[in-house]
Amino acid sequence: MTDPTQGRAFLIVMDSVGIGGAPDAAGFFNGDVPDSGANTLAHIARARPLAMPHLDALGLGAALRLASGQDAPGLGAAPQGLWGAATEVSPGKDTPSGHWELAGVPVPWDWHYFPDTRPSFPADLSRRIAAAAGTGGILGDEHASGTEIIARLGDEHLRTGWPICYTSADSVLQIAAHEEAFGLERLYSLCVEVAAMVHPMRVGRVIARPFIGGPGSFARTPNRRDYAIAPPGDTLLDAAMRSGRVTHSVGKIGDIFSHRGIGAEHKGKSDADLAAQLLTLAETAEPGSLTFANFVEFDSLYGHRRDIEGYARALEWFDGVAGQVMARLRPGDLAIFTADHGNDPSWTGTDHTRERVPVLGWGLGPRAIGQVGFVDVAASIAAHLGLQPVGPGKSFL
Repeated sequence: MTDPTQGRAFLIVMDSVGIGGAPDAAGFFNGDVPDSGANTLAHIARARPLAMPHLDALGLGAALRLASGQDAPGLGAAPQGLWGAATEVSPGKDTPSGHWELAGVPVPWDWHYFPDTRPSFPADLSRRIAAAAGTGGILGDEHASGTEIIARLGDEHLRTGWPICYTSADSVLQIAAHEEAFGLERLYSLCVEVAAMVHPMRVGRVIARPFIGGPGSFARTPNRRDYAIAPPGDTLLDAAMRSGRVTHSVGKIGDIFSHRGIGAEHKGKSDADLAAQLLTLAETAEPGSLTFANFVEFDSLYGHRRDIEGYARALEWFDGVAGQVMARLRPGDLAIFTADHGNDPSWTGTDHTRERVPVLGWGLGPRAIGQVGFVDVAASIAAHLGLQPVGPGKSFL
């Protein structure tokens, strides 16, 4: 085992890069279509071959074949790193479920989902949101795409001042408001109040969705903020901080974990910004530290929008980033590249898809770990860092 006072750990989540094969996929749906057969990576590669030499060299194509028995054009390298596939047990296919379980804490409850009706929210909740906003009501109150509902209701929002509230197939309540007319800090404060209303209902997140512009030219800004329910137990981040280790979060990790166990947060306006932050940390992060990163644009820009070509380009771009990260790591470091769920852009609907995810590791040489659990990722990183065991997982190191 590496010296825990020197070896660092990097847990890097490629948001929604699933590899098919989840054994319980038939119990998860997009509309009335079960997720059986969804396979984010394979279906993108079949649309056009992928050039991902760095992650494929670790074992990406091999992990796909292990998880689902499927091949992906362009991904056929013999694995030179740690490789396997992980299966989730939490009753959800969303961001908090996947990240918490990767950090050692499966979700012990069923999430609350708002029905796909109009109105979608209970009348009393809508009244309470309006009261917190100081307005006569709310707009939206339905399942919707964020860009679509802002384009449709942005003008009325400017005229009335009422916040635009909507949801999706996830356990989430999103609030959109104009940064200038409504006010960014006012939107954040509203989301804090609404989070306190809905977290006891087991709604996973309240998301602030600020936008700017005028009729016909509304555009969301990078100032999104997530207010997530706190994890139900101590996570890998908590264990690292309790042991005196430095922890770094890149992207929305801090929001997902309610800023618990987080030492330094590194934000950006885009995944390109986050890549620059991660590359810096690969060179400068402290001995024995934990860096936990999320790259969300696979999911937010391409998966939900069912943009196969955009997703493919993002994967190839990120493979270049991964290569640069690995080139900057030190002897004794461990880097794990994985995902939190699927979001097959070839699938029906716009929701996430229930899939296994790849587990690819740099720092230990060739090592096939087979089928593992999400929680085993946390146990393995804890073992590498010399921390007390985290959660129910077993180390694959």
